[in-house]
Amino acid sequence: MRRRCPLLFTGALIVILAALMAGLSSCGGGSSGTTPPPPTFSQKFKHVVVIFQENRTPDNLFHGLPGADIADSGVNSSGQMIPLTPIALANDYDLSHAHSAFVDMYDGGKMDGADKIPINCNSGAVDCPPANPQFMYVDPSDVQPYFQLAEQYTFGDRMFQTNQGPSFPAHQFIISGTSAPTASSDLFVSENPSGMGGFGCASPAGALVYLIDPLGNENQQIYPCFEHPTLMDSLDAQMISWRYYAPSAGSIWTGPNAIDHIRTGADWANVIIPQTQVLTDIANGQLAQVTWVIPDGADSDHAASNNGTGPSWVASIVNAIGASPYWSDTAIIITWDDWGGWYDHVAPTIYDSYEYGFRVPLIVVSQYTKQAYVSHVNHDFGSILKFTEEVFQLPSLGYADARADDFSDCFDLTQTPITFQPVPSKVGAKFFLTVKRPVTPPDDE
Repeated sequence: MRRRCPLLFTGALIVILAALMAGLSSCGGGSSGTTPPPPTFSQKFKHVVVIFQENRTPDNLFHGLPGADIADSGVNSSGQMIPLTPIALANDYDLSHAHSAFVDMYDGGKMDGADKIPINCNSGAVDCPPANPQFMYVDPSDVQPYFQLAEQYTFGDRMFQTNQGPSFPAHQFIISGTSAPTASSDLFVSENPSGMGGFGCASPAGALVYLIDPLGNENQQIYPCFEHPTLMDSLDAQMISWRYYAPSAGSIWTGPNAIDHIRTGADWANVIIPQTQVLTDIANGQLAQVTWVIPDGADSDHAASNNGTGPSWVASIVNAIGASPYWSDTAIIITWDDWGGWYDHVAPTIYDSYEYGFRVPLIVVSQYTKQAYVSHVNHDFGSILKFTEEVFQLPSLGYADARADDFSDCFDLTQTPITFQPVPSKVGAKFFLTVKRPVTPPDDE
């Protein structure tokens, strides 16, 4: 009868395995003496939420924010130093933010032409406009939720609007990195369309929008419906879900409305109206992997048309995500679509006849965002696209995303995940879900 020696066999096996491990270690393949690669965006994030507010600069909206490059005064076209003075978020006049207003304020890089920007007072406004109406900052007490987010997470004081004009082209850049009418064009759509009733591929026949050519001429007009690749197409190709929440279909703020194959194709089902549905979808576990959120006019921060609820609107979305399982893998990018005509002291780098525009605020929120950090790195709308492309390992569109940074300095993917703290606000999600008020569309600037 053969005798078995299980203990001897087991011991020999251990010796052999130990020798193999030692050999691997000596070749640099073992666990000792090696540094694991750093984590990537695609490993940490499964959802990206872009909240797009309206028409503010850092000097105007974040006056006094610690560590940020915020001016207390500015220079006008007469060389006078004008102190910035406080104003309510819900003020009663608007400033032009057309491309011509950019040119006036930029003044060849001197940033001294803000006083030339035209003003439009609301009907019935008293003592309007005030002295030096472009040189104002919003009273911080009006926007405390923004300050709390900026001070707890990451604020960017070098976030530049990619385009040098108003909302309609800005909302094209945020979904595709360009406002070109076609994929091969060297022109940009530079203004808001003329003619009311659609502002995109559903516009009436007489609607037109100006183009700017490489020499800076704006003497051509086209119908405001375009055809070129967007980030939505890249997402579709990889079966990555997306939704674009907007208050109305026919608006200069509804970017997909001006892309022909989206407006007339199956993807239009991903444009969700009203925008408040985002709060319900988060609560019901139905958040898409990539989300754009566009405000109603009352909640937009747009001068002369908002009612002061914008900071609460943004806080309600952040709080909804923070209180849900999505907090563990979501990056929230909060920015503003254009400068709104308000003074800002930082001159942008000029890339071509229409890029870049003035600074807009930026807040980056996630459990891996650097805490109490101010980013002084140049970002633009292309950075949002590039970050999203890296999260989902998508190819570049080849537009503004190709040369943009990816917000890397805003994150520390190795830090202990931040525990979410609710953002106090004047009103919460229940208000936005139940308030009865007519939809207030954007104006035509």
